[in-house]
Amino acid sequence: MKLITAIIKPFKLDEVREALSAIGVQGVTVTEVKGFGRQRGHTELYRGAEYVVDFLPKVKIEAAVTSEMLDSAIEAIEKAARTGKIGDGKIFVTNLEQTVRIRTGETGNEAI
Repeated sequence: MKLITAIIKPFKLDEVREALSAIGVQGVTVTEVKGFGRQRGHTELYRGAEYVVDFLPKVKIEAAVTSEMLDSAIEAIEKAARTGKIGDGKIFVTNLEQTVRIRTGETGNEAI
């Protein structure tokens, strides 16, 4: 089992959710976050004054998937979230040691 964490642009959320649903990912957790990458934010003009925007709004998506589904899930997120511009985001994959569905007590792949 793997946990996929993707940080993407907020307006790409619906496309990514639909892409994951299309390949059979049944559940995702979404969190609104702020952050910056290599570009360290950007500057904007407001009423003639320039100011620095350090943290940009992003969306963090987490999905637990089976090891067999990992590659197709990464590919789906990549295709749906890509704009080709700076700040498209990142995908992180970590191992899931154990998963338990609280309501039924199911564990492992059955709990996903």
